Amino acid sequence: MPRPFSKVLIANRGEIALRVHRACQEMGIRTVAVHSTADASAMHVRLADESVCIGPPPARESYLNVAAILSAATITGAEAIHPGYGFLSENARFAEMVEAHGLTFIGPTAEHIRMMGDKIAAKDAMRRLGVPLVPGSLGALESLEEARAVAEQVKYPVLIKAAAGGGGRGMKVARHEDELEEAWRVARTEAKAAFGDDSVYLEKYLDRPRHIELQVLADTHGNVVHFGERDCSLQRRHQKLVEEAGSPVLSAAERDALGAQVTQALRQLGYRNAGTLEFLWQDGQFAFIEMNTRLQVEHPVTEMVCGVDLVREQIRIAGGEALGYGQEDVRFSGHAIECRITAEDPESFAPSPGRVSTYHAPGGLGVRVDSALYSGYSVPPHYDSLVAKLVVHAPTREGAIARARRALDEMVVDGIRTTLPLHRRIMDDPEFQSGDYTIHWLERFVSRAG
Repeated sequence: MPRPFSKVLIANRGEIALRVHRACQEMGIRTVAVHSTADASAMHVRLADESVCIGPPPARESYLNVAAILSAATITGAEAIHPGYGFLSENARFAEMVEAHGLTFIGPTAEHIRMMGDKIAAKDAMRRLGVPLVPGSLGALESLEEARAVAEQVKYPVLIKAAAGGGGRGMKVARHEDELEEAWRVARTEAKAAFGDDSVYLEKYLDRPRHIELQVLADTHGNVVHFGERDCSLQRRHQKLVEEAGSPVLSAAERDALGAQVTQALRQLGYRNAGTLEFLWQDGQFAFIEMNTRLQVEHPVTEMVCGVDLVREQIRIAGGEALGYGQEDVRFSGHAIECRITAEDPESFAPSPGRVSTYHAPGGLGVRVDSALYSGYSVPPHYDSLVAKLVVHAPTREGAIARARRALDEMVVDGIRTTLPLHRRIMDDPEFQSGDYTIHWLERFVSRAG
């Protein structure tokens, strides 16, 4: 089969840059790594066919430097750019500029990135397409008085959220009417500081939800397929630590019903490439919260249960190829769990950059490690603290937990502090093992340990 591209530039770093490189290599596509001076010895730089230094360590001067990235693509003759996740992956202007320079952006259209990047616009689009939402305001709130009126309608507790937000910034809970004004003020202040936009909206606060997301792929020929759900409820400060596929609480019938609804909506929207729709689930009801127009950090658990290479599919779709299969061809097998290993103290969560004196990755049946670590590598202090993703797969959830415990015990990262001990404790916990947890569970689990 002909290659969709002969050369792809990877506009990212760390494990995701390495992940994209490996997919390209298997497809016979040459790769260009871009890097900051802090990442000159990084694994993706060492393995890529070509590399270009695009600036000093600060991300705004390197991995967010659009001019430098486009220049690197031009001088190396790259035909397409894969943005990975984070950095410029959901920057609509970057996607437009890539296409304007005669290159292919391996991702959705700038129009859809822009639409889904605005949470109010995204919710409005999903409402029109019949996807269920959390009860709340129909758009940005114009005043505190309007917030009070909506809160009265949906009933307390309520959540004030930044329209352009993410990662828990610009998000405040008001459990009673007398807390609303403070939540409104703080959320708007945080939103302005973090995103340059103080627009906020209000929705009903769910007290014991699960965080469920659905992985989709859509080609340019009108085909849309979903690859089931991931349960991402184990979060600390709105940051995911452990993900599962599938969810311990969903039935196959619930998955199929949600999948049919979502794929129909995205077909009507004319969406293309990879995307993930995120929902809150409580008492058997789904409520859409946002869509990520990119590859997710936790995509490997989906790959493990479905046997699909999502990065390869992204590249094929960007090259104009049809999926070549339908929903009926997607099979779900067993259970997968991902542990995000970060360079942080496992108790205080203080960052722990530095030199890795010893690195040993676990192995064996059903064990996958996505990491750019190696013995002697220095983890820089300038970027996200994720250093490895330990992913396991087994026929049952019980078997996957046992395999994760074994693999975590085998894994060695010396020289820096990591969250490996925390993940071992989670896998040993009876409540986690039962599958009976919500998005609030991990915060209480961590505080109990402290």
